[in-house]
Amino acid sequence: MNIYYYTHTGHRFGLDRFRTAVALFKVLQDLDITLLTSDYRIASSSQEFGIEKSVGLDVFRNIPNIAEHGDILFYDSDEESETQLLDMIDFFSKFIRISLKDSDYPRKGEFLINPYIEDSDNSFKYLPVENSYFGDFHKNIEMLLFFGDDDYDKDLVKYLQEFKSLKPDLLLGFYYFLGYEEELAKYTNNIYENEDYEQTIKHSKHVITSSYQTALQTLASGGQPIYIERMDRESYPNRYLESLGIPVLNSFDENKILEVLNSNVQYKEINNRDDELKKVILQFMEK
Repeated sequence: MNIYYYTHTGHRFGLDRFRTAVALFKVLQDLDITLLTSDYRIASSSQEFGIEKSVGLDVFRNIPNIAEHGDILFYDSDEESETQLLDMIDFFSKFIRISLKDSDYPRKGEFLINPYIEDSDNSFKYLPVENSYFGDFHKNIEMLLFFGDDDYDKDLVKYLQEFKSLKPDLLLGFYYFLGYEEELAKYTNNIYENEDYEQTIKHSKHVITSSYQTALQTLASGGQPIYIERMDRESYPNRYLESLGIPVLNSFDENKILEVLNSNVQYKEINNRDDELKKVILQFMEK
């Protein structure tokens, strides 16, 4: 019996789900888990994030070409239909799903990890954030902008052109085009490479971002995130982020951003429930 973890990533979807996977892999580091991902580039780079075994898939429907009936699957995607979801629950001996939908619920035979649902025998109220971000770190970067790991349509440079007084430091994304930073450099101060992502986030005070994982990592490390909703994405994490005191804006409007920066935002702490999550997952897998 093998254990797999499928996550939907790519240059059109970013790495938020993958960063959740990295956090869960570290929670369950004693288990031998193989990452399955819809993007070959992150599959080939996964060792840089501490994931030893990974396989790239074209689409999630190819999971049964690798896994066998009776294996265990962790699943983080919205690609499936309800019928396909029920078929996967039936195909695998244990099915653990990660979801951000506030109306979601655990189907019979699965275990659901979701920040909106209450704890039960087959659900856990949580969204994992990598443990290394929890702590107090020296903030030597006053204001950082991290749009996200993907910007296929080069939207970021359009937003930056509208800024009149804001000129933040910039953290580049994983999937950015070669040479894109030359365009972005005109509107920013310092530019940080994506290879320095973790240290840059930890040492930034104010972080403007359209990545929900980046917002959570910033909050965990003692920073003050501002989350900008992207119109090309579902808004599943918005209510969860707001429950933690994170300001959620619906556009890259400089006046709105400045208003938040000049206000007294009451951020809350993220509870690190990694130990509890590990315990309940292992209990579910042993049933």
